[in-house]
Amino acid sequence: MTPEDLQYRAGLLKGQRILVTGGGTGLGRVMSEAFLMLGAEVFICGRRLEVLQQTAADLQLAHGGRVVPVACDIRQAESVAEMVEKIWADGGALTGLVNNAAGNFISRTQDLSPRGFDAIASIVFRGSFLVTLECGKRWIAEGQKASVLSILVSWIFNGSPFAVPSAMSKAGLHAMTQSLAVEWGPHGIRSNAIAPGLFPTEGMLQRLDPTGGSFDPTARNPMRRAGLMPELANLAVYLMSPGAEYVNGQTITIDGAEHQATGSNFSHLSSWSPGDWARAAEAIRGKSK
Repeated sequence: MTPEDLQYRAGLLKGQRILVTGGGTGLGRVMSEAFLMLGAEVFICGRRLEVLQQTAADLQLAHGGRVVPVACDIRQAESVAEMVEKIWADGGALTGLVNNAAGNFISRTQDLSPRGFDAIASIVFRGSFLVTLECGKRWIAEGQKASVLSILVSWIFNGSPFAVPSAMSKAGLHAMTQSLAVEWGPHGIRSNAIAPGLFPTEGMLQRLDPTGGSFDPTARNPMRRAGLMPELANLAVYLMSPGAEYVNGQTITIDGAEHQATGSNFSHLSSWSPGDWARAAEAIRGKSK
């Protein structure tokens, strides 16, 4: 990413301390880089410390500033509490949190196991709530203004067949966003969300398009393309910036109007045969390994 990709003045986020969950890869890395380029001190967390360390080194080499990797399994309340304590001890309170950590894979719902459901819900639903709660308690106790941004999906409004654990979990975060905007607004804590459409990343394609050919933005999207990473980064920066201090309780979709045109979900997979699903499951297992 270059400075020309971000349509904001230099130093816009100077003095901010922002935690991005799942910040080592994919959309999390993109947003972390944008915050860093605009002057924020960025903390990135995930389960794989070596990935976080490499991302932090790469971003600091490219842009300067400070990126702090913190290993954390956000599914575990104890791990979240330890992470937040460590961050607060390293320079004071956060000013922002981005709930980005997620997981997903396509599957017929009748084929899901409880473990498969938990693999998604424990990260997206439980984990995001645990991090938000741990930060929120501290912000309220300290009288600290802050901003929470959750990354959802564009099918929160209409659900998605073949991705039910994700649809349920992301819809839960949508409800959390609206609820905390009202409850925590008087404390100066804003809660907003972004619902992206198709922004292809390697991890996303491995699990949501395992056999290739399921995603065709030219055919399915009114804009005839997928989203560009700087477009998502610019929206995230705006919502975390001082210029958005009256924006609260909003979920903003960025998908080129695909959810209006097609539902922006996996309903097109209704035409798959049992053999197609067997091949997809095998491909997902292979790529996960």
